[in-house]
Amino acid sequence: MARLLIFDWDGTLSDSLDRIARCLRLASREIGLPVPSVTAATDIVGLGLYDAVERLFPGIERAQIHALRDCYARHFVREDAIPCPFYPGVLDTLETLRDNGHLLAVATGKTRKGMDRVLKATALEGFFHSTRTADETASKPNPKMLRTLLDELSVPVADALMIGDTEYDMQMAHSIDMPRLAVSYGAHERHRLLPFQPLDCIDDFKKIIDIIK
Repeated sequence: MARLLIFDWDGTLSDSLDRIARCLRLASREIGLPVPSVTAATDIVGLGLYDAVERLFPGIERAQIHALRDCYARHFVREDAIPCPFYPGVLDTLETLRDNGHLLAVATGKTRKGMDRVLKATALEGFFHSTRTADETASKPNPKMLRTLLDELSVPVADALMIGDTEYDMQMAHSIDMPRLAVSYGAHERHRLLPFQPLDCIDDFKKIIDIIK
């Protein structure tokens, strides 16, 4: 049984992909950058913002990155006054896992400010044993945020499980031989997740309980 369960947030717990893509497209248009397709804007969810922007707009100047970041944040914070819903079964399943004695953590491409805001808005402050964000460590797929969680919670890598919806989640866990579980309903399709040899690729969050037994 995995002692520590580490969850991605957007696209795994939170049904926020459409909002993120919409705000990124609005911000791109507003500062005069080519507007990425919905598919392209969704594809980079999970990366830290700088890495995401550089992937979308190769060769972008630093000043434009800052302008896009600020514009995106303004749009997203305004829309996020009403938090995105969780995927079906997420909250009940998380409560069951915690009651069963698992340590729960989050590894996300959000900023610390954004993570704290959404935890407060969803009344989950203090629920997770720890959280790590891209601006505190390094953007996925760098495994630094996983290593810091393992160190903080004193859990060996073999006793942890990373759960996520993107190849960035799978790749960072695979790079340190951490067991991993993919969800198929998020940003990346199943065929992009399976090459990283997850324990399974599930379409229903509640299935986690049976898998980790």
